[in-house]
Amino acid sequence: MSQYDCVVIGGGHNGLVAAAYLGRAGRKVCLLERRHILGGCTSTEELLPGFKASPVAYVISLFLQEIIDDLGLNRHGLEILPRNPSSFTPLPDGRYLLLGHDEQANRREIAKFSARDAEAFSKYEAMLGRLAEAIEPLIAAPQPKLPPRLRDVGKWWMYRKAIGRLGSDFRTAVEMLAAPAARILNRYFESEPLKATLATDAIIGAFAAPGTPGSAYVLMHHVMGSIGGKRGVWGYVRGGMGGLADALERACAAAGVEIRRESEVVSIRVQGGRATGVSLADGTEIACRAVASSVDANHTFLKFVGPEHLPDEFLRQVRNIDYASASAKVNLALDGLPEFDTGQVDRQVALRGTTHLSPDVEFIERAFDDARYGRPSRDPVLEITIPSLVDDTLAPPGKHVASIFVQYAPYELAEGTWDDHREALGDRCIEIFSRYAPNVKDLILHRQVLTPLDMERTYGLTGGNIMQGAMGLDQLGPMRLKYRTPIRGLYLCGAATHPGGGVIGACGRNAAGAILRG
Repeated sequence: MSQYDCVVIGGGHNGLVAAAYLGRAGRKVCLLERRHILGGCTSTEELLPGFKASPVAYVISLFLQEIIDDLGLNRHGLEILPRNPSSFTPLPDGRYLLLGHDEQANRREIAKFSARDAEAFSKYEAMLGRLAEAIEPLIAAPQPKLPPRLRDVGKWWMYRKAIGRLGSDFRTAVEMLAAPAARILNRYFESEPLKATLATDAIIGAFAAPGTPGSAYVLMHHVMGSIGGKRGVWGYVRGGMGGLADALERACAAAGVEIRRESEVVSIRVQGGRATGVSLADGTEIACRAVASSVDANHTFLKFVGPEHLPDEFLRQVRNIDYASASAKVNLALDGLPEFDTGQVDRQVALRGTTHLSPDVEFIERAFDDARYGRPSRDPVLEITIPSLVDDTLAPPGKHVASIFVQYAPYELAEGTWDDHREALGDRCIEIFSRYAPNVKDLILHRQVLTPLDMERTYGLTGGNIMQGAMGLDQLGPMRLKYRTPIRGLYLCGAATHPGGGVIGACGRNAAGAILRG
């Protein structure tokens, strides 16, 4: 029996952040990771010898600068590589839309499709920027409880200040929380390529289409972060997303945290309503004063703890979490660079950002229609990144790795299982890819297909949901699970808590604060 101040379950980015903060505060901490590799969904893994991919999360922007500074992550090797341009949308007729960080260049690109939209784009970005600036402090801070308590008056005051900062944008903010993204986009724009490009941010990781109520918040969520002082700019981590986990591991080591890989937790021990330790699959028992779980609520409470230890109302809340998911990933090792049928565009430049294969919003809606009835999309929405164009550590010279985020691949299938449909999904994605880049089939050296079931099995994501619960209004802010749980000494530090999914780090940092306050 070992004795620690805190055991952290799960070596994803939130678990590592929580452990590092606790270690810096002088606590004796042990972090347990089920797999042989750290990072969880922010890992870097080898596809082929010499080819390194980020299997699940693949870009970064939302991660809090405060955490980077507090933990000295730059000093520990974290390097974020900006992408410019940010997006490339090729169309079936050979035209394309290329968007980046140059306002005038964006206006010229959009004007190819609509002069009106070229004028409206800056207004749209300014609107999102104002909302993000007002709401962002709420994303980084712990949420208050419901029903309101006197001790949470300071937290509620932060919400009141956010409303004050919003001013005349308050109605727009409420609309962004609850409305369909399509309503917002149709208000500002008329050209389908632009609307479809922007709409993809509203559906990533969600069982939703642009016309689904609440999808506008997911759209806004993706513009909260910044790189180099530029809001809404996304980048790559040098070495793949595992570069973040590597830097966090070094920060943990500097803080005296003990990390154990291949240490699978099978239960959290509860005695007298208090968490007293954990039991591992190999029979090891570890005693501690507090347990912090970065895995989702389903695993934490229904598998590790057991319903018998939970109050009825809390148990209902846990069981009612919406894990609906329709996301998959296809990762490729390539013998060269795809050649798109898009005229004079410089692919060495255009493909540095995210390539969107969704020509119009109706295309996205049709793809979602399949998922609603338990079918993988016949024409899936694809977001393709080729980070090796920016990061030469990921592939041998002249070779590349590509990451394809796929919508929609519903976890619940009407017929068969994902073990039956996995390769057919991969084939379909490559077929869609090759419509725009005919040479891609000949370039593939290796292919990895991750279905929602694979994400559940490998990364512990219930239903394959990368957010540990849908990011709808009913599961945001005060409505999301708290860091403290009804079991004394047991805390949540993963994306099941506020502010939810995405590579943010706030869940881990805020949970560490709750543990330190006791």
